[in-house]
Amino acid sequence: MKIRPLHPHAALLLEEGDKKYVAVSDLHIGLESELGARGITVRSSLMGEMLEELTSLVRSQDAGGLILLGDIKNTIGSISKQEWDDVPAFFKKLSDGMDVYLVPGNHDGNIVHLVPDSVNVISSKGMVIGDTLFLHGHSMPSDTRSHVRRIVMGHLHPVFLKKGSVLNGERVWVYLQVKKDVLFAESGLLDLVVVPSFNKYLYAEERRYKKSTSPIMSRIIEGDAIEKCMVVRLDGSIVGDMSELPSVL
Repeated sequence: MKIRPLHPHAALLLEEGDKKYVAVSDLHIGLESELGARGITVRSSLMGEMLEELTSLVRSQDAGGLILLGDIKNTIGSISKQEWDDVPAFFKKLSDGMDVYLVPGNHDGNIVHLVPDSVNVISSKGMVIGDTLFLHGHSMPSDTRSHVRRIVMGHLHPVFLKKGSVLNGERVWVYLQVKKDVLFAESGLLDLVVVPSFNKYLYAEERRYKKSTSPIMSRIIEGDAIEKCMVVRLDGSIVGDMSELPSVL
């Protein structure tokens, strides 16, 4: 499988044979309600913005499918009024024009009540296309997926956070090459792509999530398994290597 980021968007293009897919993660529809409770006003429609961008990306790349890597909704363990209103409409408009695949994330509890039959809901363990496993990243992959050469995940919302830097607060891509045996009972190397959040307002407060909530990343870091690292801005410019990882994850 060939993959490439669609700079300057937080989206990935996948090509497998004659099939193309666009993959994104962490839309967090319903975030406006949370921000509003904190006194932050988002003047535009988040869902409308993201729907327009996704539709444009799929059409411009002549892709037949969209893969959503989890955290479509914002609340955990419940469904807000905004999510009841917006999420079904979002899925309906998307699935009217393309095949939509959803790999649920940790914020997507009870999302089955919001998803129309036209959307393909995959196990949270992820989906494999060619040599690549696509999942949200909040749970460990099954050992039955140990044959894959690459993992693409979201969940971590990688953002460059360094006071005094002109890049402070920017969403970034993280590309890692890691020792495979920290995740699977198999030796060798594995490529790991951490996709930036598609929702650009997640860090409107410059809020830092203390994330060790990905067992995948925890095992990699605790096992000192990183062989190579590259941190990349949405525009495609490389801004760091291993030394910048603590500023990002």
